[in-house]
Amino acid sequence: MLVAMDGTVLLVAQPSLGRDLGAGVAQVQWTSTGYLVAVAALLVVSGRLGDRYGHQRLLFVGVLGFGAASAGIALAPSVGWAIGLRAVQGGFGALLQPATLALLRLAAPADRLGRVVAVRTSAIGVAAGVGPLLGGVLVAHLGWRSVFWLNTPVAVLIAALTLAVRPPEAERGGSTDGTGGRRLDLGGAALLAAALAVLVDTLAGIPAHGWADPRTLLGLFATTGLTAVLVRHERRAADPIVPRAVTRSAPVTASMAILLFTGAGMYGALFTATFYLQNVLRLDPLDCGLRVLPLTVFMVLGAPVAGAALSRYGPRRNAVVGSVLVVLGIAGMSRLGPADTLAAAGASFAALGAGFAFVMVTATGTVIGDAPAGYAGVVGGLKQTAMNIGPTLGIAVAASAHAASPGAPAMGRALLVLAVLAALGLPSTALLPPRPARPEGQPDGQQPDGRLEARPEARPTT
Repeated sequence: MLVAMDGTVLLVAQPSLGRDLGAGVAQVQWTSTGYLVAVAALLVVSGRLGDRYGHQRLLFVGVLGFGAASAGIALAPSVGWAIGLRAVQGGFGALLQPATLALLRLAAPADRLGRVVAVRTSAIGVAAGVGPLLGGVLVAHLGWRSVFWLNTPVAVLIAALTLAVRPPEAERGGSTDGTGGRRLDLGGAALLAAALAVLVDTLAGIPAHGWADPRTLLGLFATTGLTAVLVRHERRAADPIVPRAVTRSAPVTASMAILLFTGAGMYGALFTATFYLQNVLRLDPLDCGLRVLPLTVFMVLGAPVAGAALSRYGPRRNAVVGSVLVVLGIAGMSRLGPADTLAAAGASFAALGAGFAFVMVTATGTVIGDAPAGYAGVVGGLKQTAMNIGPTLGIAVAASAHAASPGAPAMGRALLVLAVLAALGLPSTALLPPRPARPEGQPDGQQPDGRLEARPEARPTT
């Protein structure tokens, strides 16, 4: 909630920050881009560090650093300081996010993991929905610096709770099977961080420069080259930064793909819809907000439903339902016009919110539930990386469509393209487990009705 609210509150505070510090639009934008690049580059490495040294330690360091960097931004004398400290804040944010997912894996039985992840998803939805409203109140009455001061006491409270709560026995020394005790592959970590940083920076610059700009082409070329070198290095490394047990896990890989494509479709659609409703249909901000509100409401309400469905019907069906709802919601938005009622727009946004809640709960539960023993942190880092790259890709695609033809018909076509982009995650649902996780204590190979299932290899449980 702390991280999600920080991002949405900042969007409201940026114009005031720019005026106060005498910064241009490009400099202000880097307060977001710098954070995004840092967090995307370091998520997987941070998860690996948590697997080695213990996730509770990483959570404690990450949340304290996040709060301290936020306080530093509140005191920033210039926009350069604000950009630099936002990048530092992103680094600490990368430490705490995989740690929370790994601790859920350690604390929750496999058959209850979906419900726990649903609570997490609802909390993120609430934070993201409340953020703009809270930010507006704070900026209007106390100025933009109050937005960053808000994080500090919350971070200190979380850090205190992290010390007070007794961790699972397996967490105290880090990994339970010795895998986390191996040395960190610094070469692989540097290559992965560089490839992700260049990719996210390139995608974030596309709305301003376009796909054909030399800077974009150079960035994509550099990303491809770094990725090729990384793959070659990983194949030769004795202990690669992304363990082979993770890359060979079909459910984990499928979950990443689903999150990447549905996230791209959803956030690109939100970017397009906001532009479409206000700049093309000429709706006032209140009317626009009312039309988008069902997305947050159904994301919050849909998460517990998705958690219960995950326990009953399994990941595969849940992911199909969620992905289809996201695609239908985006496609429905493409048909909106000036004569459409509030209910018609609300139905599309409701389908998008509910569908994304199903996708988030299912993919997150599958990722951390099927993570190979000792690698919950690195898998959590990969999951969060997909959640960072997907929205950046979706906004890049949407912005390109706007630049090519800014009229109303182009908005509809852009939304249909984004619906297709979201649908690219559907084939990956076939790789997810067809049945729910076995309850704790149930014999291996035995299904909930008592029948035995022939399985070549049991999935490790925590």
